[in-house]
Amino acid sequence: MLDFVPVYADKLPIIAHFWQKEKKKYFAREGKYPNFDTGYWSPPLTGQMVYDIEKRQIEDIGLEPFVSVTDHDCIEANLGLSEPNSEKTVPISLEWTVPFEYGFFHVGVHNLPKDRAVELSTTLIDYTFDKSRHSNEELTELFAMLNELPQVLVILNHPIWDIEMVGKERHELLLKNFIREHGRWIHAFEVNGFRSWSENKAVIELAEALGIPVATGGDRHGCKPNTVINLTNSASFEEFVDEIRTDKHSEIALMPEYERPLHSRQLQSFSEILSHYPHFREGRKRWFDRVFFDIDNGKGIVPLSTHGWERGGPAWLRIAIWTLGFLGSPAMRPVFRLARKKDDRVPVDGASTKFESPDLGDLPARLSSETI
Repeated sequence: MLDFVPVYADKLPIIAHFWQKEKKKYFAREGKYPNFDTGYWSPPLTGQMVYDIEKRQIEDIGLEPFVSVTDHDCIEANLGLSEPNSEKTVPISLEWTVPFEYGFFHVGVHNLPKDRAVELSTTLIDYTFDKSRHSNEELTELFAMLNELPQVLVILNHPIWDIEMVGKERHELLLKNFIREHGRWIHAFEVNGFRSWSENKAVIELAEALGIPVATGGDRHGCKPNTVINLTNSASFEEFVDEIRTDKHSEIALMPEYERPLHSRQLQSFSEILSHYPHFREGRKRWFDRVFFDIDNGKGIVPLSTHGWERGGPAWLRIAIWTLGFLGSPAMRPVFRLARKKDDRVPVDGASTKFESPDLGDLPARLSSETI
């Protein structure tokens, strides 16, 4: 979705100045501010390209890869993935947006049974977008349904990230309420390759305190593979799921790329998302072909390129995109290293890292759906 755009546009130096000017011009012309709640964007790579890049990274370090690709509230890309090895199952997975109280959470639902994947994903997605159905009782039924499928892995993605932008304290309260109500259905918490080390460390500490494992995820929307992976001796994805769910065992590895300052990697990803790819198929070459917006001109939600953005929008925006690309370039990495907080420096040796026990308040000391 594009609802994050106004929030970040107000914060970025220089861009904020031009953003405010454009907002005023739009209001003077239309009598209202632009609505970003209905717009959305698509990353440059197809699902198959993402799958192949992730697979190649693991093969290049001499390991046998299993890759689970997720889209937000959609399995369409998964259904089209191909794997040359006919003996290997490609998991059908999605990142499910779960509305809860005044916010929402992202839940990774991995390895849906192929014969029921469309039916199950439709059921989950319908709940997300039908506000009349939002209740703890129905959400419990959906989680219980997933838990009854032994090959399905349910992961609470980036649990500490205030992704709904309600503020740190309100998000922490929301997370505790969610864990209290539905934590027993969660098989693992996510260590995310696109979140800071201090945040991932806090996730590990919370998972340890609650007695559940951690699993890796990427939130990668650009062109680089994930910077964290799971390690396992399992011979299939189903065995890996059982290792997490039954044995509650997980081993993760931070790839060398994860050590790079997060803000530098984020800016590089933004640059990749907003880059031009002349060798891609039509509709995916330019970023303004992949951003969809409704400007109330009767055309509905259509690519920006159909709104007269053939050159990529106003000059100030093209300059801002170039600036993002420069800030995300290797030349700027030393600056981000100097600016990085001490808590976000990735430890050289995990064994020497000091982990602490978080205050759980009235949360249960252990979570388990096996006792239900």
